[in-house]
Amino acid sequence: MSELEKEQSAPEEKSTTSRRDFIKLAGALAGAAGVTKLFMGSATAARASSGGEEGTGHKWGMLIDINLCIGCQYCTYSCEAINNLADDMRYCVVTTETTQSGDEFFLSRPCMHCDEAPCVHVCPVGATYKRSDGIVAMDYDRCIGCRYCQVACPYDARVFNWREPVALSPQSPDFGYQEVPNRPRGVVEKCTFCSHRIDAGLERSLIPGVDTQATPACVVACPTNARIFGDMNDAQSPISVALSQAKTTMRLREELSTEPRVYYIPPQIDNRFQGS
Repeated sequence: MSELEKEQSAPEEKSTTSRRDFIKLAGALAGAAGVTKLFMGSATAARASSGGEEGTGHKWGMLIDINLCIGCQYCTYSCEAINNLADDMRYCVVTTETTQSGDEFFLSRPCMHCDEAPCVHVCPVGATYKRSDGIVAMDYDRCIGCRYCQVACPYDARVFNWREPVALSPQSPDFGYQEVPNRPRGVVEKCTFCSHRIDAGLERSLIPGVDTQATPACVVACPTNARIFGDMNDAQSPISVALSQAKTTMRLREELSTEPRVYYIPPQIDNRFQGS
């Protein structure tokens, strides 16, 4: 049995070791600083090629209305289909939560695309980087699978790829077909707000959040319109209008000052959530 397979078969031990490694990272980063600088040129090139050049003026964000979410997981399934994910790898997770009064609600968690993303800060090789439009992206050619980003993320929004690419996602063709290249085994993967759709749509003068072909698959697939996407720098975009009209909004774990780009309209059944 290979070392990778041994670690995969013992998830509890794997998690503990990873956290110990992350604690050691504070000291290790001093020595890794030179390595980070060495690879930053490639990360910059990846930013440019992905349509995130400086000066675009876009600031992409998402609003999820918890009151409209029915827990169907169409968001998860469509994400799996277009990213060609195995069923045990999910960029978007829907969980059942309970308020203080005992009422249940569904909470959908994609990547938060934080303005102050911990995953970006800890990556020793510049594989995780932030585009100028706010999307936290991955350069899979640079990723060494250290999983520092996975441990640093307070939203559990990253998954490690233990396996070779699947031939076809279990969610295809019902929820779509693969739209992005397969990633190699041994890298950490994440939601990208479907940046490939955004970039291609902008080249065709489409409007992300309005035109479905330029909008994240999870937003398009939602049968109750619980998810709204758009450019937060555009006052007329769907998300800007929705945020201005919402009585209360919140972001997960705001006390960490990560400044997530995903907002929520909290359940109206209890006053546990105090938003901005």
